Amino acid sequence: MDEKPTAAFVLSLLGAIFIIIGGLVYAVVFSIIGGVFDFIGFGGLGGLITILGFLGIVWGVLVLIGAIMMNSEDKSKVRTGSILVLIFSILSWVGAAGGIFIGFLLGLIGGILGLTWNPSRYEAPPPPP
Repeated sequence: MDEKPTAAFVLSLLGAIFIIIGGLVYAVVFSIIGGVFDFIGFGGLGGLITILGFLGIVWGVLVLIGAIMMNSEDKSKVRTGSILVLIFSILSWVGAAGGIFIGFLLGLIGGILGLTWNPSRYEAPPPPP
């Protein structure tokens, strides 16, 4: 039976979903607020905040890619995916407020679980004579 880091994958996947949702909320809400800022004469500030929301979406997608890479039996793919999840979960604080904080937390835990995952070395017993 092949072994995968299922808990790390699921937590990272949920974290990615929350980070993407947080980025979408940031982008939509702050584009509306940015329009108000532009209307009252603070041009550029609203656009900058909207860009942070879109960065949150991009970082959430990169966490999702890392989570998909973690759903493998290959230890090097799991490690690479875990590093992606950790880096972009931490960066999500800037662009998506950590995916409503829970995305950051789930991504962080999932990335750490993926990095510490070691497949068991179960060997089948030899066939009887």
